[in-house]
Amino acid sequence: AAVTVLRAPPCRDEPRFPMETKRAEIPSRVLDDLCSRFILHIPSEERDNAIRVCFQIELAHWFYLDFYMQNTPGLPQCGIRDFAKAVFSHCPFLLPQGEDVQKVLEEWKEYKMGVPTYGAIILDETLENVLLVQGYLAKSGWGFPKGKVNKEEAPHDCAAREVFEETGFDIKDYICKEDYIEQRINDQLARLYIIPGVPKNTKFNPKTRREIRNIEWFSIDKLPCHRNDMTPKSKLGLAPNKFFMAIPFIRPLREWISRRNGGSSDSDNGFLSTGSTPSKSNLEKARSKLR
Repeated sequence: AAVTVLRAPPCRDEPRFPMETKRAEIPSRVLDDLCSRFILHIPSEERDNAIRVCFQIELAHWFYLDFYMQNTPGLPQCGIRDFAKAVFSHCPFLLPQGEDVQKVLEEWKEYKMGVPTYGAIILDETLENVLLVQGYLAKSGWGFPKGKVNKEEAPHDCAAREVFEETGFDIKDYICKEDYIEQRINDQLARLYIIPGVPKNTKFNPKTRREIRNIEWFSIDKLPCHRNDMTPKSKLGLAPNKFFMAIPFIRPLREWISRRNGGSSDSDNGFLSTGSTPSKSNLEKARSKLR
């Protein structure tokens, strides 16, 4: 006997082809302009590298959010995945023969996770407060200014560039290349150079659009050392997961400060430096530069 298979109708909240609708909302003229600005000029030998193309699509996405959406009412807000799918649909020759868009995006995500990040831990003159930045999205937590290194870029140069982009503060003259805290988080290397002695009245202003929402000083004693540490909940009214990007660095930072103040710590776990820690005279030297 024949078997009849009944298929449930699609849920009202889950359209049958959501991505097709999303693509259609971005006008072709906009995609033409973005592709000509960021993608079509890529050398032909690099255009065959889907990962390389994805990085250019990311730049185009930022430009779309920063300028097109700000100046053209009615354009859709979309994340990088939807935007990338729209670009690949608009310029199918960018996609390697037989490759699936979703697979390419997953490979790109994995590649990005392997790229080291560099930034800075900026401390005030008392070494009691640290500067944190909050991402632009509403649910973003607080963390240290940092970002991914560019090809052939030195770690300290990457840190200075990222910190300047996110805070408007130039740390180039204050970096001690041997003085940093380094952690591996989800298989991604993160190194933060320690910059002590920055006055709390310093004016900070992000140089990038729609990336950093807030920049604030936080008392180090009020920040969590682990994800179940409820100190920020009781002292700041913020759940510890709001600082999940900063948590791995807080304990080694406190140990660093203890050493600066002439104290001792139980463990150096998490503090990795290629050289000796600067003396207090170096700290005073950094402070004098900031005055």
